[in-house]
Amino acid sequence: MNFLQMFKFIPSFKKLVLFGFMFLTFYPSITNAQKQYTIVLDAGHGGKDPGNRGNGYYEKHIALKVTLEVGKLLEKEKDIKIIYTRKTDVYPELWKRGEIANNAKADLFVSIHCDSYLPRPEAHGAGTFVLGLRGNKKNLEFAKRENAGVLLEENYQQRYKGFNSNSVESVVGLSLLQEENLDKSLAIASLIQQNFTKKLNRLDRKVKQDNFQVLRETVMPSVLVELGFLTNKKEGKYLNSKKGQLQMANAIADALKKYVANLKVNTVEASEVSVLPTKQSKPVIEYKVQIASSKRKLATKSYNFKGLKNVQRVKVGAYYKYYYGVTPSFKATNKHLAFAKRKGYASAFLVAFKNGEKISVKELNKIP
Repeated sequence: MNFLQMFKFIPSFKKLVLFGFMFLTFYPSITNAQKQYTIVLDAGHGGKDPGNRGNGYYEKHIALKVTLEVGKLLEKEKDIKIIYTRKTDVYPELWKRGEIANNAKADLFVSIHCDSYLPRPEAHGAGTFVLGLRGNKKNLEFAKRENAGVLLEENYQQRYKGFNSNSVESVVGLSLLQEENLDKSLAIASLIQQNFTKKLNRLDRKVKQDNFQVLRETVMPSVLVELGFLTNKKEGKYLNSKKGQLQMANAIADALKKYVANLKVNTVEASEVSVLPTKQSKPVIEYKVQIASSKRKLATKSYNFKGLKNVQRVKVGAYYKYYYGVTPSFKATNKHLAFAKRKGYASAFLVAFKNGEKISVKELNKIP
């Protein structure tokens, strides 16, 4: 009796189980297609750079302890791979931290720090930063403090191409690829802030954009976390305690796990696509010029945008993105970009969409 003859005598429900087993056996790529997400954890400062010394505490030590705890929690997840920029009291130069993440082709970079504000020792609360244009003078001061480690590095003038930690102009030099990662960075930062405020009752110092050099060195979604203020006696004591460090680490790790879970839901692996061939339709391509990103909802009238017409408003999380010059032509969108800059939007940049999904402009230009 051959297999087909035997198959007739198998009860229906068992046929279903058998078919499922055979399907998974002959198409193992469907079960093995789960991607492993690489997260690079960066403990701020270290070695010769102690960070801030509010109330006698060492930022570099607290940042390292929290970072290692975050890593320990995430290493339990099978689909997450953790890489550290440092695991001991050493100082990796800021460019090196970015290089570690870039070489690993990381999906996410998280840098952990503690804040300080001597003029107001009562200042407290946790905040998360993403790379972006300077929001206000106070934010610039935070960025200047965190960037000051650059000046301790050898050959920093050549390595950072004229970077000046005290210069407002240094805020503006953002690369296209980093800007394309901004939406994802904002999503991660929002998850972290929600955990700090809702789970731990920390004062919400919001998600902010600013010019941190360590974030400028990376080419993937990146955030910089300020755990709290060491210059505040109560908060400094909390962050220096084992309890405080574990609670903050749990909040960060939980947010990162949620972010990876969201990525998994929204990612289709090539091997998960139906094994039956399908006719490929021509992709819908759109280029846009992003001229602004704000929590303010503005009417898309030309008087709100220096005379630019046909501005498109799209809500992404808590932010509104404002786009100008929607076109399927890469050549045309460059003209729109130049025109927007002439109108006064010096920091405008190109974004690209394929079938409604935002993708890298560089990647899109490879499409025939």
